[in-house]
Amino acid sequence: MKNILVTGALGQIGSELVAKLRHIYGADRVVATDIRMSGHEVTRSGPFETLDVTDGKAMLEIAKRHQVDTIIHLAALLSATAEEKPLLAWNLNMGGLVNALEVARELGCQFFTPSSIGAFGPSTPKSHTPQDTIQRPTTMYGVNKVSGELLCDYYFHKYGLDTRGLRFPGLISYVTPPGGGTTDYAVEIYYDAVSKGRYTSFIGQGTYMDMMYMPDALDAIVQLMEADGSKLKHRNAFNVTAMSVDPEAIAASIRKVLPSFVLEYDVDPKRQAIAESWPDGIDATAAAEEWGFRAKYGLDAMTADMLSQLGAKERMARNA
Repeated sequence: MKNILVTGALGQIGSELVAKLRHIYGADRVVATDIRMSGHEVTRSGPFETLDVTDGKAMLEIAKRHQVDTIIHLAALLSATAEEKPLLAWNLNMGGLVNALEVARELGCQFFTPSSIGAFGPSTPKSHTPQDTIQRPTTMYGVNKVSGELLCDYYFHKYGLDTRGLRFPGLISYVTPPGGGTTDYAVEIYYDAVSKGRYTSFIGQGTYMDMMYMPDALDAIVQLMEADGSKLKHRNAFNVTAMSVDPEAIAASIRKVLPSFVLEYDVDPKRQAIAESWPDGIDATAAAEEWGFRAKYGLDAMTADMLSQLGAKERMARNA
């Protein structure tokens, strides 16, 4: 990767990934794009362009102008939001992906886009979900992700495009607030633990889902993109995970730092149904074997860092 274009750069993954890429490859070599302009550090720390990813012509012009050789396509609606606006989700998620792939094909770029555990469905094996297994999701977001995996495979086999991707679990971060995902309870619980000392979960007790701390997710993207392509058998949809947890497990981990923390429940039937359609825990053996994936953070290590970082932010906000 030399000159990198990132779409959806102000989102949960993008805002942190751009900072990491600029640190590694140089600020002037990472072009951040998003549909909106904001005062975020991403827009000030290096090249930034306003881009609607459904406008393929504009994307191509930006990519040519900055002479990019790598496209990291992150722009998308997340699971819960996509289910509320399914046609918008299809048009944005799939239309944007096709445009990004076409730009990559025309310019000969290396290409990355994330998939998700949302690509699985109720008929997928729930425990130790294999890398290669049945995928019949029941959400628009899931349909988008399966379609995206297949489309990226198609561009690899049809055009020889160097496409790569990861099936992310729920991603937990102290930098960017939750953005409409079903797994976002696992982010909100830490924010509320620090600010309120209690949290009301919209996901029910005993509902296990895979999670990963954002630093591990960012490392995985860079590691996969730098991996020897000749050794990649799966390329576009590697299962990756760090832990499988339910709300009670996170609460118990929080109480090791904040003993008085209170967890309550007010289950959202729509998001609960989405969560129950996903695996309890996935198998990331293929990622480990093909390019050396290994998560560094377990639940307690992540909790300690999340609470420390959010506590510092809370104190800064009070003193501002």
